[in-house]
Amino acid sequence: MRTANLSGRLVLVTDEGLAVDVEQASDGRFGPDPQDIYQDWPGFRDWQATAVLPQGRPFTPEELGAPAPRPRQVFAIGLNYRAHAAESGFEVPTTLPPVFPKYVSSITGPVTDVELPPDGRTDWEVELVAVIGERAHHVTEEDAWRYVAGLTVGQDISERVSQLSGPAPQFGLAKSFPGFSPTGPYLVTPDAIDDPDSLALGCSLNGEEVQKGRTDDLVFSVPALIARLSAVLPLLPGDLVFTGTPAGVGMGRSPQRWISADDSLVSWIEGIGELRQTFHDRPSL
Repeated sequence: MRTANLSGRLVLVTDEGLAVDVEQASDGRFGPDPQDIYQDWPGFRDWQATAVLPQGRPFTPEELGAPAPRPRQVFAIGLNYRAHAAESGFEVPTTLPPVFPKYVSSITGPVTDVELPPDGRTDWEVELVAVIGERAHHVTEEDAWRYVAGLTVGQDISERVSQLSGPAPQFGLAKSFPGFSPTGPYLVTPDAIDDPDSLALGCSLNGEEVQKGRTDDLVFSVPALIARLSAVLPLLPGDLVFTGTPAGVGMGRSPQRWISADDSLVSWIEGIGELRQTFHDRPSL
């Protein structure tokens, strides 16, 4: 199953790439809000499995919003690929990876314009994002996949000056400027992917490939992350887990490289789709 946020309304995306409005197709059983569906995800999943759907309508990627636009919690995971840990100058975590928040106001859809912070050094980090479908607390790694509503593409865009200034790093704030958490284009359920533990992902800057990896290289897999996070606190329906980025970020290059005005960043994960961000300087007052 693939769902999407089409102009603020929840839709199912058919194999033909057409959008079916969920509220209309379910005769009002499920509402139009893409975020609200996670409160009854098992019921929605069961309904969809047997529903007879109308044909649907075509749409463009520019019409899509974030699949989970208003999560209560957003967890971002650091150093979760060995090569990225090495390029960042850190040891690979062995018990629990670094965890930091990304703030909800930074979440956008898959095709956006992003304003660059002034005097900053803005970097890219393509990531697989898991969306929680049921409340998960003290979940075992073996059971963790059943708590995942689906997977989507994410970018953990990062401003390195504010991240690394001060007596301690400011991960959450530096990664939460407006537009710094694009997600989409779809939410794809794990059963719709041949192997949700092994997906190719990558991104390009102005057509040049800058990151490419596979999620089976994650130090902590999606189930392992859910088990470790839920051992500390409940994961709530609709929450996001950004699972970490592979090697190739701008900060880890020699010389270092940063996003500039008019740059185009395309991020992708096989079986899910792609994001497209265009960057601009802040307008002068």
